[in-house]
Amino acid sequence: MKEKWLEWAARLQSIAQAGLTFGENQYDLDRYQQIRTLSVEILHEYTEISHEKIRDLFASETGYQTPKVDIRASVFKENKILMVKEKIDGAWSLPGGWADVNTSVGESVVRECLEEAGALVKPKRVIAIHLADRHFDFSYPYTIYKIFVECELIDNNFSENTETLEAGFFGIDSLPSLSAERNTRDQIEMCFEAKKHKLFETVFD
Repeated sequence: MKEKWLEWAARLQSIAQAGLTFGENQYDLDRYQQIRTLSVEILHEYTEISHEKIRDLFASETGYQTPKVDIRASVFKENKILMVKEKIDGAWSLPGGWADVNTSVGESVVRECLEEAGALVKPKRVIAIHLADRHFDFSYPYTIYKIFVECELIDNNFSENTETLEAGFFGIDSLPSLSAERNTRDQIEMCFEAKKHKLFETVFD
């Protein structure tokens, strides 16, 4: 559950961004910029995140603020799920990452699998669309939709890249240490459950 101070900072940022987008009076624009700066100061004060990173991730956008989209692939081989070892923390996650602009969900998941795991896949169905705050202990300064997509494996050949150290397939009883900000055990189990049932209904929220 998102802490109240973080929720307030996110709301201040959203109000400021909308004001900077639609405001016309310079006096008002200056005040909205001050509100945005204050939201960054609040986040910096209560977290270990640097001012620069907060501004890049949280206070650098323009236009009406909308959720960020993180896409994760559920890819199976012989009843084992594909995972990649992240360079950033040495832990494991489903292949995935932020969706790129001008790219569909299907195109994004294909790209992420190829780049991170060397896996050529075909998207089949959406398993879940989760609001990250409701599934992670980590406090995010912005709203994130996490979309889990079941994919058919066509081929895989891992190669060195900038984001991951290795890739492998794991059974539900032998999962490696998970990258806590990227996926939970419950979400991995959900992918296994969806794999079992052709009529599995998409999980929302």
